[in-house]
Amino acid sequence: MSILQRDLALPLVSVQSLTKRYGNRIGCSDVSFDLFPGEVLGVVGESGSGKSTLMSCLAGHLRPDLGRYAFDGRDVLAMSETERRRLGRTDWAFVHQNPRDGLRMGVSAGGNVGERLMAIGARHYGDIRGKALDWLDRVEIAADRIDDRPSAFSGGMQQRLQIARNLVTGPRLVFMDEPTGGLDVSVQARLLDLLRGLVRDLGLSVIIVTHDLAVVRLLADRLMVMKSGRVVEQGLTDQVLDDPQHAYTQLLVSSVLQV
Repeated sequence: MSILQRDLALPLVSVQSLTKRYGNRIGCSDVSFDLFPGEVLGVVGESGSGKSTLMSCLAGHLRPDLGRYAFDGRDVLAMSETERRRLGRTDWAFVHQNPRDGLRMGVSAGGNVGERLMAIGARHYGDIRGKALDWLDRVEIAADRIDDRPSAFSGGMQQRLQIARNLVTGPRLVFMDEPTGGLDVSVQARLLDLLRGLVRDLGLSVIIVTHDLAVVRLLADRLMVMKSGRVVEQGLTDQVLDDPQHAYTQLLVSSVLQV
C-alpha cells in the first residue's frame, strides 16, 4: 500500500492504550497503533518484552484490562464470545510457531484444510477436496500427500500445511507468532519466500510477532519495538532498522550485526 492509499483508507485494526497486567507485573501497557488493509506490522522485542501478550490480547486469547480495540470499525472487546469465535473462523486466522498447535494431527492434510471450510458452512465434498488440493499446491505440498497425516510431514511442511489451513477461507487479518521459529535456515528461507508471495498476492493484513529482525525486514511494512511491555519505537521497517532512535532498538540492531 502506498502512503497516499493509506492516507485515504480507514484502518482495519485500531488499537488505543491496550493494557494487560498479571497482578503487579505488566504484560503490555498503553499500546496504540492502526493497521491498514494489506499492511504487515511486525512486533519485535526480546523474551518478556510483551509482544506475545499483545498478540494474545489481539487474537482474543486474553482479555485486556484497559484500552480500546476495533476491527473493521467494530468494538472487539464489546463482542460476545460467540461473535469473537465467528471472527476467528472467518475474518481472522492464527499461525502458531509450533504447527502442531494449529493442526489436527490425527486428521489428513486435506482434512485439516477442509475442516476450516466446513466451519464456515461448506458441505460439498468435491468442492472441499478441490479447494484443499488447490491450497496444498499453493503452499508447495504435492497433491499425492493430501491423505497423509501431518505427523508424516517435516516441520517445514507442517508449517506450510498450517498456513494453507488458515488461509483457505480468505481471512482479512492474520496473526503470525514466530512462524519461522525452530526451523532450519534453509527451510526458513523457503517459508519466508512463500509467505511474502501469499501476503502480496492475497492482499493480507498481518500482525507478525518475532525476535528475528531478518523476518520483519523481509515481510513487514511497519515495525513496532517493545521493551518491558511498552512500545519504545515504531515506524516504517527500513527506517527503524536502518536508523534506530531508541537505545534499546539500537542495541537490538547492533546485536544482529555483530552475529
